[in-house]
Amino acid sequence: MRHKPLFIALIGLVLAASAHAQWKWRDAKGNVQYSDRPPPPGTQDKDILQRPVAASRSVVIVPAGQPAAASAAASAPRSAASGPTKAEQDAAARAKQEQDKDAAKQKEEERRVAAQRRENCSRAQAGLRDLQSGTRITRTNDKGERVFMDEAQIATEVARARDVISSECR
Repeated sequence: MRHKPLFIALIGLVLAASAHAQWKWRDAKGNVQYSDRPPPPGTQDKDILQRPVAASRSVVIVPAGQPAAASAAASAPRSAASGPTKAEQDAAARAKQEQDKDAAKQKEEERRVAAQRRENCSRAQAGLRDLQSGTRITRTNDKGERVFMDEAQIATEVARARDVISSECR
């Protein structure tokens, strides 16, 4: 946390640098103009005195017989497709975070189910060992009385325990 003020200052500098993106050019009357927008179309390249760092020069070759305005319109989609916008990058980052959260939730759910299966498996195996041990086993009936299980009831419980073991122990 000691570096938090330094990190905030660095972010401020990066944002301030983009805010100072200025164009500087000489207009048709010879006056120097400043703006955060590019000069109007038709301004000679030699009259543009300063460009923002992010602005790149684009050379448009106009075939003979084609007006310059049509070629400028044709090159506009190319510059828009050159890279994702900040909003698109933010949306992609949010979508990735959502996918990561969903994957983490799914992994946690799978971990919880696996732990429950291990618990069920160990209980079924312990119950099967008890049933096969040969000792007399009692259960509590509906009236709350202890009753001993007969061989048929033990056989039914053994079959049920084996079913649980086959489904839960993998």
